Amino acid sequence: MIKSVAIQGIKGSFHHIVALQYFDNPLNIDECMTFDGAVQSVLSNKTDAVIMAIENSIAGSIIPNYALIDDNKLHIIGEHYLDIQHHLMALPGQSIEDIHEVYSHPMALLQCKQFFKNYPHIKLVEDKDTAEVAQRIRQKQLKNVGAIASQLASELFELEIVAESIQTIKQNETRFVVAVTNNSEAQEVQINKASLKFDVDHKRGSLASVLNVMSDCRMNLTKIQSLPIIETPWKYAFFVDITFEAYQDYQKAKSIMEIMAQNFKVLGEYKNARK
Repeated sequence: MIKSVAIQGIKGSFHHIVALQYFDNPLNIDECMTFDGAVQSVLSNKTDAVIMAIENSIAGSIIPNYALIDDNKLHIIGEHYLDIQHHLMALPGQSIEDIHEVYSHPMALLQCKQFFKNYPHIKLVEDKDTAEVAQRIRQKQLKNVGAIASQLASELFELEIVAESIQTIKQNETRFVVAVTNNSEAQEVQINKASLKFDVDHKRGSLASVLNVMSDCRMNLTKIQSLPIIETPWKYAFFVDITFEAYQDYQKAKSIMEIMAQNFKVLGEYKNARK
């Protein structure tokens, strides 16, 4: 049983919200300012698992996190989709005209860029974490400073929401994965999604052949992401997510891909959170 989890950010962050929603039991939370720090927390056995954002419906893949999972031999045991609502908040009693600077995580600033075009007097500043900025504003009583963060952060740090849901695209969702160092044995009946990594020969049709195997074995390709293989210039590794109805079909596809693809690796087998 997972009793502790590492997150990027502090309590009130979106990673913290995922921890609260994904796990039923109360958890010990290790607050880390970077994804590297969160991964190190689980590698050193300080925590049982790490929660990592892996892709966003607006900004796309968070590519460094794919490498962190792969390089550190982590195993994905689950996923969670979170509706991301960004709120502009500040100390109580201030209007948006009173705010001169807004600090937040670069991803949050990117997703809210359009909103601030209507407020040219506000300077946008990149920071480490959404909730940590909210905490700092409260602790230091920073007037004329705003944070972009979650509603939970506004409640925890007693800030007033000046503007709600300021993200450019209102349907803004992030996919998070839960990873551990030692793969847990999930029941086959629950497994209907897998994350895989492989590379192929630099020959015409090599990738297409592997993808055809997935199709022939009734796999549904939901994600494909390429990353450069640093040791071999101009060669790429492919990270894919597949869903399936029957575990036996997946086993067949996996056995064929192990032969056809190079450096084939299963990053995780788990339950599809979309079902």
